[in-house]
Amino acid sequence: MAMKQLESKSALSEKEGIPQPESFSQSALEKIVTNRKHQPSAEDLITGILKGDKVALSRAITVVESTNPAHTSKVNDIIHACLPHANNSIRIGITGVPGVGKSTFIEAFGTYLTSIGKKVAVLTVDPSSTISHGSILGDKTRMEELVKDENAFIRPAASGETLGGVARKTRETIILCEAAGFDTIIIETVGVGQSETAVHSMVDFFLLLKISGAGDELQGIKRGIMEMADSIVINKADGDNVAKAKLAKTEFNRALHLFPAKSSGWIPQVTTCSAYEKTGIDTIWKIISDYFELVKANHYFDQKRQDQNQFWMLETINEQLKSNFYNNPEIVKLLEENKLAVASNKKSPFLAALELLSSYFK
Repeated sequence: MAMKQLESKSALSEKEGIPQPESFSQSALEKIVTNRKHQPSAEDLITGILKGDKVALSRAITVVESTNPAHTSKVNDIIHACLPHANNSIRIGITGVPGVGKSTFIEAFGTYLTSIGKKVAVLTVDPSSTISHGSILGDKTRMEELVKDENAFIRPAASGETLGGVARKTRETIILCEAAGFDTIIIETVGVGQSETAVHSMVDFFLLLKISGAGDELQGIKRGIMEMADSIVINKADGDNVAKAKLAKTEFNRALHLFPAKSSGWIPQVTTCSAYEKTGIDTIWKIISDYFELVKANHYFDQKRQDQNQFWMLETINEQLKSNFYNNPEIVKLLEENKLAVASNKKSPFLAALELLSSYFK
């Protein structure tokens, strides 16, 4: 008996714990749901955008980027209302390999533009992970000065599953930014190769950022990107790199002479700059201004915009057909069956694809 009492008084004995509270308060949850801010209507967003309200612009872009089919009608209403107020900006695409200093350059360039009275919208595309499908969206943190500028708007977007790394709704976002009064739209690509083609199809001027000593001056980097570029800028031309940057400029100028003349009549220019020291930025803007003076005078600017509109109509059709195909309930079932058949070599990939397409279009 004494032994049992001793055991019950032992510090090692288990004591009754304090009951844990609920993981959340039901009443608090109901209050949050009740007081949650009402989602603005399409009309509210349109009114805000046309007034230049950045909050309304951001919320409208979020709706545009949504993959929820329930938002389709709202998106169409917003785009349709904003379209008459769009197409009044210049669109500049900026690309370059990772590490070339795109974010630093865009901040220096954007800050310069706002200092001369421009309203700048920066649309950046961050690569999405193919494993987790997530994206850091850290461009705003790398543009500390520009993000605080009243005449600038920065919107990062995840590339998602879009081929080439261009956000699926970047084209529509441009329209909204133009309707909000931004006269200079800058689009930064992921810089992984194929994104350049997609961005080139939605901008007026294509700028390629390079650094000296990267080993590709004589290659002229990739021919396709070189042919698309309207200007090549050698960044990080500061400190010990000044001489190297000048040499790279000479080499790229020689490489450009090997390519056929552009249909715009423009001769691509090569220059150097230091985004870190903010030198050479005014020269780049002078090159861009000269380009627009030429292409607007010879009507290439308008023709290119028309061609781009037609291109994006066809791209939208392709995208919608693809989406409808993979979301068709019958196709979803048949697709899994055919995947197994193809994997086990019971059916060729080509025959499986033809059967799936035949089932979809029947």
